[in-house]
Amino acid sequence: MTNPTVVLVHDAFADATGWIGVVSELRSGGIPVIAPPNPLRGLTSDAAYLASVLSQVEGPAVLVGHGYGGAVITVAGAAENVVGLVYVAAYAPREGESLGRLRGRFPEPSPAGDLKEWTYPLPDGRSAVEVTIEEAAFPSVFAADVPEDVAAVLAASQRPLAADAFAETVSAAAWRTKPSWALVAGADRAIGPEVQRFGAARAGSVVVELPDASHAVPLSEPTRVADVIGDAVRATRPVGWSGGTDRGPGIA
Repeated sequence: MTNPTVVLVHDAFADATGWIGVVSELRSGGIPVIAPPNPLRGLTSDAAYLASVLSQVEGPAVLVGHGYGGAVITVAGAAENVVGLVYVAAYAPREGESLGRLRGRFPEPSPAGDLKEWTYPLPDGRSAVEVTIEEAAFPSVFAADVPEDVAAVLAASQRPLAADAFAETVSAAAWRTKPSWALVAGADRAIGPEVQRFGAARAGSVVVELPDASHAVPLSEPTRVADVIGDAVRATRPVGWSGGTDRGPGIA
C-alpha cells in the first residue's frame, strides 16, 4: 500500500522553506513530499502552474495549502490524481468568489495599512502592483509565535503577491468533490480565524484548531501540522488506486 505524495503549496509573503519542519516530519514518517514554488502572480496562473506540477506526480496526491495557497489548491485540486485537500491557516473559497469578498464577510484581523505596494513589469511593457507586509508589522501580523530573529529574516525575505490576486474569482472549488481537512490558527492576524472556520465548515472539512497559533503555524508547530496532513494521507491511502475520490457537496 503506497502513500499519496504530499504536495505543499506555500503562502504569499513566504516561500517553500516555510515548510522545512513539516517536510522533515512527513519524511520521517515515510510519506513522500514535494514543496514546489508558488509563483504568486495571480490565482488563475498559480493554479495552472500547480496543475502542471501535479500532472508530473506519479500516482495520487494530497494537496496542502497555507494561507493564499489554500485558494490555489482549491482550483488546482480538481486534477484527477488529487485525492485530498488540507487547508493550513488558509482560504477555502468557493467558485465565483474572490479572496477579497471572502475576507469582507468578517472584520479584518489587522489594518489594511500593513500592506506595502510595489510595482513590477508585465511582458507587454505595462506595470502591475504587487504587495508585501510592512517589515515592521510582519512579526505581529504573520509570525507572532516564531522567534524574533527568525521573524525578522522572514520579514526581510518576503515574496510579494500580485495585488490582482485578491480580486480574481475562483473558477472551481475542489472541496466539493474531494475530502478535506483544515487546521485553524486561532491567533492568526493575517487571515482571521473566522475566515478559516467559515471556509472549513462550508467545505465540510475535518477541523483541528490551535488556539494560540499564528499564521506562521507551519514553522511554529510543524509536528501538529504534519499530524493533520498524516491524517489526510492515511484516510486517502489508495488500495488499487485508479483515479480520484468523490463525495457530496459542502455548504453553499
